Amino acid sequence: MGISRREFVAASVATGVVAATPAAILGAPAVHPSGRVRPLVVSDISGYRYKNGGPENSVERAFRGITAGEDVLDALMAGVNIPELDPEESGIGYGGLPNADGVVQLDACCMHGPKKQAGGVASLEGVRTPSLVAKAVMENTDHHLLVGEGAQNFARQLGFQIEDDLNTPRSRERWLEWKRRIDPEHFLDPVKRSRIGYSVGREMVKEGLLDADSFWGTTNCNAINVQGEICGVTTTSGLAWKIPGRVGDSPILGAGLYVDDDVGAAGSTGRGEANLYNLTSFLIVEFMRQGKHPKDAGMEALRRIKSNTVEHRLLNEQGEPNFDIRFFVLNKKGEHAGVAMYGARENQYALCTENGSEARPLDGLLEGSPDS
Repeated sequence: MGISRREFVAASVATGVVAATPAAILGAPAVHPSGRVRPLVVSDISGYRYKNGGPENSVERAFRGITAGEDVLDALMAGVNIPELDPEESGIGYGGLPNADGVVQLDACCMHGPKKQAGGVASLEGVRTPSLVAKAVMENTDHHLLVGEGAQNFARQLGFQIEDDLNTPRSRERWLEWKRRIDPEHFLDPVKRSRIGYSVGREMVKEGLLDADSFWGTTNCNAINVQGEICGVTTTSGLAWKIPGRVGDSPILGAGLYVDDDVGAAGSTGRGEANLYNLTSFLIVEFMRQGKHPKDAGMEALRRIKSNTVEHRLLNEQGEPNFDIRFFVLNKKGEHAGVAMYGARENQYALCTENGSEARPLDGLLEGSPDS
């Protein structure tokens, strides 16, 4: 059972929202008068669905933390650790869907708005909470991104538990089904294998064997406290059955996550490569710097992705992108939005305020679904 509305109201501070004076041109600093804002947490839908057997979901835990005076990023970490550790959430952390060789490789990134700091890890094996390792990179090194064996060694040196295998029976079963479908012996031409493997994965989504949000599994969670301090975190097991070593958008600043404490935050789930080509989270923040509402900024960025998607293999019969991608956005005033290219299969996002947590509908740029 989740936190009651009364508990949230008691834990939060009733505040007004101050007006902002947007910058007139891209790149100019947005000017937001100082003042108190309504605290909130915004996330992809996994921030609402998963509790790992406890009383709170991700956005509830994060909101409780920021309204109790925790550092915003610390509160977000405690929030996303819940789905990272939940074996039922097969898109991130423990039990995340593995790569083509059956190995779970995890990526994560975090940004601390007030401190102007960030950290990330990629292709990390053996640690259930890559978000915490990303935060450790931010706090203990002069670097942003550590990858692969180096990231694991760093985590080991800092006392993180390293496990041999992060698969659960559920994730291993789905990987075996995928492997059987593409080729029992894996002796296909590399290009053909990659193409077939992706197609088979999408077939499994259509058949209900995989959740769409698990196939491209990621969680992004952003928050603002009553002082207007903004932080964000993104964590993922990446594209299911990916080529070993593949790194998507999640740990990359400006793609899977971007935070500017003077403007706002944006993070993403969905097709990482489309996001990387456009550094779309950064773009959304820059649109908000110009004065656009989070929803309008997100929609404009989705149009950029759409216009830059020209390869035939990435288009459906209508000539539109054959993939989905979603963004979760908030600005310095506490305004927020969840937007998607389609918002068809995964059609909700998570929000938490003093009224408690709720699932809100995503606003889709295009009608229908990626396959139609």
